[in-house]
Amino acid sequence: MTRQASFSVPLAAAWAVLIAYASLYPLSGWHHPQGLWSLAFLNLPWPRSWVRFDVAANLVGYLPLGALVFVAAVRSGWRRRVALLAALLLSALLSVTLEMAQNYLPRRVPSALDVALNAAGAGIGALLAALADALGLTLRWQSVRRRWFQGPSAAAMSLLLLWPIGLLFPAPVPLALGQVWPQLSTALAGLAGWIESVPWAAQWAAPLAALDAPSVPLSPPAETALTAFGLLAPCLLAFTIARPGWRRLILVLGAGSVGLAATTFSTALNFGPEHALAWLTPATLPAFGIAMAIAALGAGVPARAAAALALVATTGLVVLSAQAPADPYFADSLQAWEQGRFIRFHGVAQWVGWSWPFVLLAHLLRRVGAREQGLS
Repeated sequence: MTRQASFSVPLAAAWAVLIAYASLYPLSGWHHPQGLWSLAFLNLPWPRSWVRFDVAANLVGYLPLGALVFVAAVRSGWRRRVALLAALLLSALLSVTLEMAQNYLPRRVPSALDVALNAAGAGIGALLAALADALGLTLRWQSVRRRWFQGPSAAAMSLLLLWPIGLLFPAPVPLALGQVWPQLSTALAGLAGWIESVPWAAQWAAPLAALDAPSVPLSPPAETALTAFGLLAPCLLAFTIARPGWRRLILVLGAGSVGLAATTFSTALNFGPEHALAWLTPATLPAFGIAMAIAALGAGVPARAAAALALVATTGLVVLSAQAPADPYFADSLQAWEQGRFIRFHGVAQWVGWSWPFVLLAHLLRRVGAREQGLS
């Protein structure tokens, strides 16, 4: 099989990074354990009692990685058996490496059981991908992909698939990804105490300390615009690779459904199933309709024009997200994520939610500036 481009390559790399962050979170308190060999945990007996959630998380977390590595290898021209072995070995190597690193984190406990579950999950994922490939589902997907999409689409499709993961992290306004300013302003304000004693930098101490001032709540129209931008960005991103016409309208409906489902699920995780629809406010509910209507009206624009419009929508998303303050209920939800079972997903969803709009901006800037046939 000849080598072919596949979005499984960047997606597998992104998934591996997310697994690493989730395995090493909170990335603090690093120390060197005296007298402990790095691989000594492999000789320890397995725990007598297992937590079902931990077993499921370790098993399911590596399943997509095994499938993605297998698909990436097959699309690169490797034979199925070699791709299957590579998916299993690379995933197991990643698991062992991360478990070794957990030796140096006081809040994480390395375990041979975790390695076994991770390898098993990756193996199951690779086997499922191999079965799909043997049944011809991979070729069918490529046929569908050629009918629906045009031009280089690996990066855009990877961003679209990562978008719902970022939505799982609780946000003060629905779909408000990229809200890094509150954390950044707090960090910069913390520098004020360090530099006020430095003669040449003391003049910047007061402005930095002022950055941590309480934000003014967004007005209802601003919240509506923020949510609308949050849905328009992925819709317009899809337009940069999707063929014009009815296919784009279906993608708009799909993006709206995914946004509704992910936001509802995130709210249910934070406040309980009985409050799953609490995010539907008079300010945010119309935003979905407005964004989907605007996207539907632009379903026929050329790919490059869609990239330019997506750049505008993403910029609006980032700017308004930076102005959205956190309320006490939002702070409480963050504490719930940082404690208990949510700690395993806190870092993954958080960093995807923070970085997704900025990675999208970089992708769109490259897309708009590209001079390739088929973009105009």
